[in-house]
Amino acid sequence: MPSTEQNLSGPIALDQAEREPLATAPRWRWPQLHAGHAATLITVTVLLLSWWIASHRRWLPAVLLPTPEEVLHKLIVLNTEGFDDATLGQHLFASLSRIAIAFVLAVLTAIPAGLLIATNRIVRGALDPLIEFYRPIPPLAYLPLMVIWFGIGELSKVLLIYLTIFAPLTIATASGASRVAKSRLQAASSLGATPFKLLRYVVLPSALPDILTGVRIALGAGWSTLVAAELIAATRGLGFMVYSASRFLVTDVVIAGILVIGAIALVLEIGLRRLQKHLTPWQTNS
Repeated sequence: MPSTEQNLSGPIALDQAEREPLATAPRWRWPQLHAGHAATLITVTVLLLSWWIASHRRWLPAVLLPTPEEVLHKLIVLNTEGFDDATLGQHLFASLSRIAIAFVLAVLTAIPAGLLIATNRIVRGALDPLIEFYRPIPPLAYLPLMVIWFGIGELSKVLLIYLTIFAPLTIATASGASRVAKSRLQAASSLGATPFKLLRYVVLPSALPDILTGVRIALGAGWSTLVAAELIAATRGLGFMVYSASRFLVTDVVIAGILVIGAIALVLEIGLRRLQKHLTPWQTNS
């Protein structure tokens, strides 16, 4: 025969089980906004609002400062009807393909070159003066020489972007690899690590934060150089579209192109920041 305590425990336990979901049910809350994100949102809002007020009040002629609505409509038209015998997608694809080819080639060559500069005196003596010689020269200064040597085709533009990306990425890699603690190298060598394994498992992971920072800097420089190169020698591309529109005072196309260029650069930067945070969580704090 069940005891009195057992008889009472059933209803009590059932009553507690019925009340518990109500007590622990999550309450809906406003999403918390990071202070940095709030500042970004406020800045963007102020800029857009200032643009809207200045354009609608005609502080500048409409041909010089179109309204945000006109630029948005022009983006739609560019995507469907295009500009200068190409749609916005075709201009964008031309620019992205150039930067992608140059970036891949630079990564495949600059990172090994940086590692060798940091670990081999002969390679450092051969490459370091050349890189430091052409690195301060603005890419547009030797763009005419590229056009003379390689023509106005894709090779001259890809090579120009490649050289722009190569130098900062090589320097960043060499800087990161040269700061590897000697104790780590000696410990790995004492365990039988070959020179290749030292590079692969000790030097490269230690230099990874600097390499990723160099990638961000180099890609930004390469994107700027690409747009500038398309102003001079191209028949398609975002830079070419902006330059072609500016010659005929089609300001809405110019502003639309600038917004697309800035948006692509922002997306690339955010993606690289997330990649850096994922690959080097001990190095990034934000």
